[in-house]
Amino acid sequence: MNLTPEEREVGRDNYYEAVGVRRREFLKGVLASSAVSAGGLGAAYYGYQKVGDPVRVGIIGTGDEGGILIGALNPDYMQVTAIADIRPSSIHRALHGDWGGSNPNVTHSLRPGLIQKYGWNGEDEARKNVQVFDADNGGWQELLQAADVEAVIIALPLHLHAEVAIAAMEAGKHVVTEKLMAHSVGQCKAMCQKAQGTDRLLATGHQRHYSILYDNAVQLLRWGILGEVQFIRAQWHRGNLPGRDSWEQPIPGGQVTPRGSTYDPIARQLASFQKKLERSKDSTARSLLEKQIAQWTRWDTDKNVPAEAHGYENIKLSNGQDRSALEELVRWRLWDRTGGGLMAELGSHQLDAASIFISALRRDGQKARPLTVHAVGGRHTFPLNRDADDHVYCTFEFPGPGYDPAENPQERFGYYDKVADFPSKETGIPSYQDDPNKKIIVTYSSIMGNGFGGYGETIMGTKATLILDREKEAMLYKGSSTSTKVAVKDDGGGPSLDTQASGDMAPVAKAADAKPVSRGYTEELEHFAWCVRNKAPENQPRCHPEIALADAVIALTSKLAIKRANSGQGGYVQFKDSWFEIDDPATPEDDLKV
Repeated sequence: MNLTPEEREVGRDNYYEAVGVRRREFLKGVLASSAVSAGGLGAAYYGYQKVGDPVRVGIIGTGDEGGILIGALNPDYMQVTAIADIRPSSIHRALHGDWGGSNPNVTHSLRPGLIQKYGWNGEDEARKNVQVFDADNGGWQELLQAADVEAVIIALPLHLHAEVAIAAMEAGKHVVTEKLMAHSVGQCKAMCQKAQGTDRLLATGHQRHYSILYDNAVQLLRWGILGEVQFIRAQWHRGNLPGRDSWEQPIPGGQVTPRGSTYDPIARQLASFQKKLERSKDSTARSLLEKQIAQWTRWDTDKNVPAEAHGYENIKLSNGQDRSALEELVRWRLWDRTGGGLMAELGSHQLDAASIFISALRRDGQKARPLTVHAVGGRHTFPLNRDADDHVYCTFEFPGPGYDPAENPQERFGYYDKVADFPSKETGIPSYQDDPNKKIIVTYSSIMGNGFGGYGETIMGTKATLILDREKEAMLYKGSSTSTKVAVKDDGGGPSLDTQASGDMAPVAKAADAKPVSRGYTEELEHFAWCVRNKAPENQPRCHPEIALADAVIALTSKLAIKRANSGQGGYVQFKDSWFEIDDPATPEDDLKV
């Protein structure tokens, strides 16, 4: 990911040429047909159709992530009929969109709000179409009793996922819950079992399962373009430092500093907006300031939320400092009781991506499970104002093709029968097909204080290297080179690398480059709605309970490994198959005492 602009440009062109052999021609044909206008690109690509009757959904939790999902909704697939949140600021943003941040036009484009999404005239019309359940009228519990809610989208703090999802399924609602699936593997298994027992759909928001960019990468792996996959490097580095951590949101009403003074950045910012409005004569600037003032006024009102009445707790740090229940609510990602830290919030996404890539090498359709993890980390940069680690480093061993052969190896792994690297003369199957040393190593690092390299994944094979950067672009390179021009040809024996670029894909590459890359949120919600309207055992969300459980096992076991390392028990853990099985009561929380 740390490439020069010239190297990046070469790699991007290489990727477009590579996927162009089959995928680009498919997309080009789809875009020119009526399929996209009828159901959207995701529908055409993933094979679902537009629903005739949009699914009526309630959104539980309309903060940062809930706002992103509102922005991703397609009204042709989902009709929001109810929202629930205990924070006035979240209700306001759900309706009006997000005008906060240093670039309010960007934040509003990501979180446009329901009024804009459905074309309503204002809040009065919105409230005629959407029931609002806040702290004063029952919250999410009352929303689940609403007759016009068929399904719910849950974007609450992690520790509430299981409780709300299980209650929703018991109330007859289908469920989409944000990632991570739940706060513990035991909770995840309870959710999975409830979905089976109630015959409700349960999807988890690992959106890379619906990213066309990532699916293109999967096709390259299945074609054998990268050769034998040896190593996957994933990272999510952020430049957050004390005083400017995006997870350390301001506390409404202010907070007492260690020196005994009160610091209230929300009130100060609100006063600044008011002064600017008084001085401004420009109508466009005044309109934006009025929207910002309305939003920050509601944010200040959050100081009146009875957080303790909703299950949040006061915190006493080991240095004797007190933290309020309201702070636990506002900064829930920082605390072990309410969040999962870097592994749950960031690592789970990229380890899911790594397992998607490795699973692509299998023919049995099963999700690849890691064999071991060695993890270390800690709070290296930030002061004692959180439980969450600010640095984590993990090394995983995954089984590669040939590590754990089935009775017929080719039935389990469908990789080498196309690439035929080093086949035996007698069988045509690689001689190392039953070699237990055949493993794929995955490393993951997430750090605070240095954002060099950003986030993404690098897949290294014996023939090529594929880089996916920020879910927005992909770059393909010959072997270990960062500048070799690469294309893909198919001479009848399967796709293979060619160092001579074809050139005829360049116009299509430019067209693809000009379009924004979907991160998969919209497709995820569209497909879920289609599955609800076409209920059948074979119609399941791509991140269904078995997949989401496995992602949770990987992330939460890694988190436990870090805790074990910090307690002197060592950060090396061997995964157990029983942890991944829905009906097996075994969990890493029970087996790995910390």
